[in-house]
Parts: sequence; C-alpha cells; structure tokens
Amino acid sequence: MAKGRALPSKAEIGLMLYPGCQMAMVHGMTDLIGIAGQFSAERGGPVARITHWRLQDDGCLARCFDTHPELGSREAPEILLVPGRLTGPMEAEEAAPYARWLLDRHAKGATLASTCGGTFVLAATGLLKGRPATTHWLFANAFRDRFPDVRLDPDKIVIEDGDIITAGGLMAWTDLGMRLVDRLFGPTVTVETGRFLLIDPAGREQRHYSSFSPRLNHGDEAILKVQHWLQTREARAVSVAEMAKVVAMEDRTFLRRFKAATGMKPIEYAQHLRVGKARELLEFTKRSVEQIAWSVGYEDAAAFRKLFHRIVGLSPGDYRHRFAVAAAG
Repeated sequence: MAKGRALPSKAEIGLMLYPGCQMAMVHGMTDLIGIAGQFSAERGGPVARITHWRLQDDGCLARCFDTHPELGSREAPEILLVPGRLTGPMEAEEAAPYARWLLDRHAKGATLASTCGGTFVLAATGLLKGRPATTHWLFANAFRDRFPDVRLDPDKIVIEDGDIITAGGLMAWTDLGMRLVDRLFGPTVTVETGRFLLIDPAGREQRHYSSFSPRLNHGDEAILKVQHWLQTREARAVSVAEMAKVVAMEDRTFLRRFKAATGMKPIEYAQHLRVGKARELLEFTKRSVEQIAWSVGYEDAAAFRKLFHRIVGLSPGDYRHRFAVAAAG
C-alpha cells in the first residue's frame, strides 16, 4: 500500500466473539479479508474494515478490535459473522442475547453470516424460517430437531441466500471468506487471494467429507432395534418387508414410523449404510469398483456408481483418488 494514502472502506465486516468460539476462524478470517483488501488497494480499489464484537455487561455488543479505527464509529458492520466453536453450538438461553442483537442489526440492513454451529445462533433470530441454510454435518440432526422450519442442507459447504450466508464445518470459514471477497472486491481479487493463500475458489460440498450420522435418539424403540439390526448386516441388501418383520410390524405402519423417527425412508437409510461401507473400502483397500459394488450388495456396478455419486457428490474413482489411504492393501 502507498504510504500515507487514504483508502476508502468498502464495507465493515464484524466478527461476533463469544466464550469458546473458534478463534482460528476469527483470526484467519481477519487475515483473509485483510489480504484481499491489500490486493484491492494495489489496484486502486477499496479496503475492508474488520472489527471484532464482544458482549458487554449491559447486554449490548461493542467493538473490541478494529483494523481501521481512524474511520470513526458507526452503528454496526454491513456484514456480521458468527463463528462456531469446538465444544458445540449454543443452547437457546445462551444464544438469546446474541440473536436479539443480530436481529436488530439485520433490521437495519446488515447481512448475517455464520460458520459451523454459528448457524444455530442465526436460526435463533427466526430469520432462517423457510430459508435454506447449512451447518456442520455432525450437528444436522440436532439442528433439525430445534429448527424444523429451516430448509437445512448439510451437504453444502456454503449456502448464499442474499442477506443470509451460512457455511458448514469448522474450516468452511475459508469458503465463506472467499465468497465475501468476491462480493466485496470482485472476481480478480478473489482469484489473486485464493492463489496467494492456496485456497481453491471453486465450490466444494460437505458431503464429500461427512460420514452418515443416523438419528438414534428419537425414542422409538422398535425402529431403533431395526437400525441396530441393519448395522450388524454390514450393508447387505435388505427389503422393507424384512425390516418390518424384525419388529413384527405391518409394512405401511413400519414405513410411517421409520420415516418419522429417522427422517429417511427405510431403503434410503439402507443405501446410506451401504455407501458408507463402500467409502471405507475405497479408502482402505485396492479392490476394483465392481468388486466393492458387489460386496455392498449391488450386482449392477453402473447403478452403484450412480447412487454413490448422488449421495457423496463424487464418483467412486474420484472419491478414492481424493481420500484413499496410501498404504491400502
């Protein structure tokens, strides 16, 4: 940057701090946006002001860090980010004061964003009702239980829905950061920032990384018994009638109760188990895709490939190339 040159601020990006929040995201996002601002400034463009906000004794949030204090005090940032934390998302009572503040800032024009379990705080504002959002795949069931009116898609790394942006896992802040850079500075600076930080600006999906996490705390003992039974069958093919027989239940009743308890149809659930086993074999063995398809109950390798891609978002070959253990025997 040219010394002594006054640069206009494109927007203020505020990061909301709270006890236990992921400081790697806070510091990393601060650096990422700052670096992008430098590339922008070198081209004569604007920079971004990055601030950190912390809850005060009076229940309000105030700046506790500011990259550009010389720009003076404004009411709130144009974009507010809520990080996740390693110990899990906030419960409703803890989230309440933050949600009230975010709701007020949003009413005054702020764009809200989150990573990981921070999406629980955004959802507590009520602003996500009927809207698409994502969170860490590990928290998906808990999120659906608490916020059933949100259109949750845990397969996505980032969901950009106008004035609300949500990102998935703990490291998805890098993907979110690149989206914000594109919004603030445009594609040229986005590419330069990605090249400098070795971040791929192209879109990824969480389902490439997540493992199937079935819902087991639903309270329906009969359905839980079937779930445990399916797990012991090690992904072998099974019909709905066979599942229903395990708990002496009529097929239609079983279908209704299974979907209500797990959020999935029985065959869909079994497919996820079988694909999960296939992922393990792709990672840790050198068996061919055809052999793996056969071992998880699919005689038609083409049908298996199609199902695998639909659930994981990658072909079996691409998945093995990305995730296989080098010493697989």
